[in-house]
Amino acid sequence: MPNPKRKFSKSRTAKRRTHYKAEAPSLTTCAATGAVHLPHRAYTVDGNVYYNGKLLIEKAATV
Repeated sequence: MPNPKRKFSKSRTAKRRTHYKAEAPSLTTCAATGAVHLPHRAYTVDGNVYYNGKLLIEKAATV
């Protein structure tokens, strides 16, 4: 049975076995505010914090 003449390096083996690739993050648009954000994450619009289309934290007015 044929055998390799030299040992393959660990990095060469890892390059062959890898299946990782760069992917663009999935984004969703809020129906209430129209903001584009990551799904299942809180997001800010004009200083207010929203999650699931509901206002969580309202920006306090500064005097």
